[in-house]
Amino acid sequence: MTAPEHIIQQARDCTTCAAHLPHGVRPVFAVHPKAKILIIGQAPGRKVHETGIPWDDASGIRLRDWLGVDTRTFYNPEIFALLPMGFCFPGSGKTGDLPPRPECAPQWHRVFLDMMPDIQLTLLFGQYAQERYLGEWRKANLTETVRNWRAYVPEYLPLPHPSPRNRIWEKKNPWFGAEVLPFLKERVAAGTANL
Repeated sequence: MTAPEHIIQQARDCTTCAAHLPHGVRPVFAVHPKAKILIIGQAPGRKVHETGIPWDDASGIRLRDWLGVDTRTFYNPEIFALLPMGFCFPGSGKTGDLPPRPECAPQWHRVFLDMMPDIQLTLLFGQYAQERYLGEWRKANLTETVRNWRAYVPEYLPLPHPSPRNRIWEKKNPWFGAEVLPFLKERVAAGTANL
């Protein structure tokens, strides 16, 4: 077993948050030393927890549309690394899924980032990823952070979560579809052109 394979297996066997996970432990992520684009999301939802496949839900369908890629390309680990803030389904609350467990990112992200030196762009989906990776450079809220996306590229691109529930947000913020998504598709196409 190579060093990266050993690290991946350790993360798959992680039980750090087991006492806080009402549906049990099932870390869901996809990483590869040759990955070019890193997607940092929130945490797996119920369906992803059941299948064990990252972004295997309605949000994933919208995400692939935003990226301009098909399913085969999206699940090519040498192109996309899929690393949530919390690796396991945190359970549901009154208004949706609970926040990602806070233990995962500090425990695993740096280890995986060090393993993936070829990352050209990191997509930060939602407030938890943006809080961790943009820190004090975030704006007052998610909308303003995404609106100021040019301040963070080429390293990061902050985005709203692609949940179908966020269609209302997209309608209220037409600049997102007019400016951000074309840029995103262009960068993804450039990152996948020679593969």
